[in-house]
Amino acid sequence: MPSLLPLLVFFPLASAIFLFVTAGRLSARTVGWVATGAIGLSALCSITLACFFLFSAVPAPIHIILWEWMHTQAFSADIAFTLDPVSLVMILVVTIVGFLIHLYAIRYMEEEPGIARFFGSMTLFVASMLVLVLASDLFCLFIGWEGVGICSYLLIGFWYENPVNTAAARKAFYMTRIGDTAMLCGLLLLATTTGSLHIETLLATLHAGQIAPDVLTTATLFLLIGALAKSAQIPFQTWLPDAMAGPTPTSALIHAATMVTAGIYLIARLHELFTAAPLVMMLTSIIGALTLMMAACTALVQTDLKRILAWSTISQLGYMFLALGTGVWQAALFHLMTHAFFKALLFLTAGALIARLHHEQDIFRIGGLYRTMPGLTVAFLAGASALAGLPLVTSGFYSKEMILSSIWSAHFPLLPGSFPLAHILWGIALTGAFLTSLYIFRCIFIVFFNTSKTESTGSTPRLMAIPLACLSFLSLFGGVIEMPDTLAPIHLFTHFLSAPLPHAEEPAWLLLAGASAPIAGVVIAWVLWGRATPVMQEIPGQATIIRVAKEGWGVDALYTFLFVQPFRFLVWLTRHDVLDYLITGIGRMVRAISSFLEHTRTRFLTLSSGRTTLLLQSGDTLLARVQNGRVRWYAAWIVAGLCAALASGVVP
Repeated sequence: MPSLLPLLVFFPLASAIFLFVTAGRLSARTVGWVATGAIGLSALCSITLACFFLFSAVPAPIHIILWEWMHTQAFSADIAFTLDPVSLVMILVVTIVGFLIHLYAIRYMEEEPGIARFFGSMTLFVASMLVLVLASDLFCLFIGWEGVGICSYLLIGFWYENPVNTAAARKAFYMTRIGDTAMLCGLLLLATTTGSLHIETLLATLHAGQIAPDVLTTATLFLLIGALAKSAQIPFQTWLPDAMAGPTPTSALIHAATMVTAGIYLIARLHELFTAAPLVMMLTSIIGALTLMMAACTALVQTDLKRILAWSTISQLGYMFLALGTGVWQAALFHLMTHAFFKALLFLTAGALIARLHHEQDIFRIGGLYRTMPGLTVAFLAGASALAGLPLVTSGFYSKEMILSSIWSAHFPLLPGSFPLAHILWGIALTGAFLTSLYIFRCIFIVFFNTSKTESTGSTPRLMAIPLACLSFLSLFGGVIEMPDTLAPIHLFTHFLSAPLPHAEEPAWLLLAGASAPIAGVVIAWVLWGRATPVMQEIPGQATIIRVAKEGWGVDALYTFLFVQPFRFLVWLTRHDVLDYLITGIGRMVRAISSFLEHTRTRFLTLSSGRTTLLLQSGDTLLARVQNGRVRWYAAWIVAGLCAALASGVVP
């Protein structure tokens, strides 16, 4: 079994290298099948490892060291993999969802000229993500972390001929690099404190009390910043909506199912480290709550179908950070899994219908699609229902309910017991659930059940329909492995993690409230947009708050003013050699002033010496006249001087 771990990464990595080397020499269909086959082999390895864990009486984590990366007297790091229940959940999500997305992309991308570059970047991304989740050393994890960032840049800017796409790729790259820098600072701080970044060693050092509280808080804060940037949380959320410039399979794989969840995985993997830093935990939950509300409100006023789904991703990631901040990392991982199912389904379905609508993405220019695309309507409805968390029939309900019920009884050590922060966060999360149902069913009613406005062409190919069917099944029934005790005492997911949730008696009305919020959202969405004569079409854009919400609450404008414009000014100065001209001009001015001073000094000295010589000559002439050799003149001068001296002595 340990030999399967390197193979998990080897198959997609070898496929990526092969596709990059043979770019342009293979047919589009061959390229697609090579990439999909490699991901399929990794998925088979993942399923095999999962069966081993499920059927083992007491499954022990699998450790394998590939090679020693560096070793000094004070520090050591290995390229090593560890498979435990947490990483197993992640590799199953990455490989199975990744396989379905690659299968979909064979047909979706077959007419693109850069097909080898696309599939090479996709498989390289999967390999980097697998390194990230399997790494047992945080430096090894950081390699995968940077790898997914580079692949994200390549895939977002795939259609690089359009400057908008390249700008979106650069924006995603720059903003995630900010978080990566902070994360590296946290890793270095932990490394200098403990002498190792092996996860088990870190946790053992923590339990032994050898990490000072201020060092731990600072290090986890840096790691949190890295996670926030990678998962597009406040204040780094602006890169994800623009990343929709990439192909739809890219959006489904990177920005719904895998890369953006890397921050969630990092905190869940190091949950013991974060739990020991209560200030960082409280900050995590507050940022998650604010993000989910902000993103839900923004999605409600968007008109572009893919941007609605992008803001929805940010909102759902906010739920996961909220769960992590309250210490319920199991619920965060459960929602990560179900979110991968239904969000990949929504993106792939959106890509299929956009392709048949001549690339029209404005929901108010689309309508009546349930008549011409009944299969895509069912698939999108399944994903939307899971996203909204409709009770009993969707996976999203069970994962979101697990988060809501655990938040209510959360405890924050830094706050007095009477301060109801947990109840406030629960109220925000419940409101977010209502808004999620409202905006996604607004989209459903307008796009599929409104008046037909755009003619569709063609049909959905079978290679695209099969992944949609599989993801629809997972979106609807993938959550029954973990259910609240009020409905049924089924806890297969937490039992598999060997980390059950802290048991607490919860009133039944919590479950009722969590089930009622999405239903209320559907009803209000039907009243406003679903009837034959809808009360509202597009939300009026004249109001300032609506315009601000559509533009992402002005965060982009703020960043442009604070960072982009000053940087562009520096670039302009450098491009036009303004600094060189300025330095040269100062040099010329200094030389001119020096020359002027030198000339003035020369003239002053010349004039002073001439006048002095003339004065001396005049004195000499005068003295020459006085010294005429006549005794009577000398006696007269002596008498005159004596009289002057006496007069000066007598006069008071």
